[in-house]
Amino acid sequence: MDIPFIDLKAQYLRLQSEISSGIDKVFEHGQFIMGPEVFELERRLAKFAGVNRAVTCSSGTDALLMTLMALNVGRGDAVFTSPFTFFATAEVISLLGATPVFVDIDSRTFNIDPSQLEKKIDFVKKENNLKPACVIPVDLFGLPADYDNIKSVTEDNGLFVLEDAAQSFGAEYKGRKAGSLGGAAALSFFPAKPLGCYGDGGAVLTDDEDLAYEMESIRVHGQGDDKYSNSRIGLNARFDTIQAAALLPKLGIFPDELIDRRKVANRYTEGLEGYVETPVVPDQFQSAWAQYSVMSESRSQIRAALKAGGAPTAVYYPTPLHLQKAFSSLGHKKGDFPVTESVAGKIFSLPMSPYLTDDQQNKIIHIIKRSVI
Repeated sequence: MDIPFIDLKAQYLRLQSEISSGIDKVFEHGQFIMGPEVFELERRLAKFAGVNRAVTCSSGTDALLMTLMALNVGRGDAVFTSPFTFFATAEVISLLGATPVFVDIDSRTFNIDPSQLEKKIDFVKKENNLKPACVIPVDLFGLPADYDNIKSVTEDNGLFVLEDAAQSFGAEYKGRKAGSLGGAAALSFFPAKPLGCYGDGGAVLTDDEDLAYEMESIRVHGQGDDKYSNSRIGLNARFDTIQAAALLPKLGIFPDELIDRRKVANRYTEGLEGYVETPVVPDQFQSAWAQYSVMSESRSQIRAALKAGGAPTAVYYPTPLHLQKAFSSLGHKKGDFPVTESVAGKIFSLPMSPYLTDDQQNKIIHIIKRSVI
């Protein structure tokens, strides 16, 4: 039997009665948009992350977009982020007329390199045609970026830090939860995420009450004091009540699932050390293990062997953002971000789930070892 890349079915079978009961309640009360389950989920998300407020929305992309809109980011602003991430992180910057400024990554963690960030900010300041406004560090594959060193750069330059925690909810950085590490954090509840719903969904976490108020307005067409009063340009970015009802029981078992994810990651690392380059988790960091990603010069050979053995793999992200056609106007070329490009040529992700069995994992490890001997 083939091994699932992410085993959503096993999770559903575990929670089937709770999920069905929660959805049935939504049909009974009929508040399909912004029903009581949405506000209960917001309360519990904020409590889990240790922040004051959670504002749910329709996707992780909208979570990023709403925050930048609330910060009035726009034309003439420079927003610094990683070129090694999903397209949405930089897409939202361009949607608002601002300019994405890419910063190369650390070769061990795959997250934005704070020393390179400082150089890029200085470069933009000297060019004098853009105003540094914001940094969006990406917590890639579930591992938080190095926020203390990032903030030592941003605070000196007056930049807002928007944590892209789409993959890292449940992770920790020096005793603090992912989602609480910047001025605001964007979450995604895409089904494949560690905490995922059964469609699109997202949220913004923040301690800033004024920022939360702005985003609550933005997600409903810039709504003011009543339904037909609009105080700003906004979006249709509300979170469906049915999706909230599905997420509530998932959030209840989420701490246990995080423990199981770490067990799976540890088994991979112990079994694959010396055969592929295994991921690094620095001291005082904990990953949420959205993906377990390894590197090898023999990537194609290993992936082919795994496919033949019924074990799927994925490559995140084969074409870095600075080389995407959509960002060609920025004038980047191959070689501009050497660490990112090197990682993109070698990295691939293995099946990862709290429900991955020992037998399934042993099979994957055995195939990899055999394919590189």
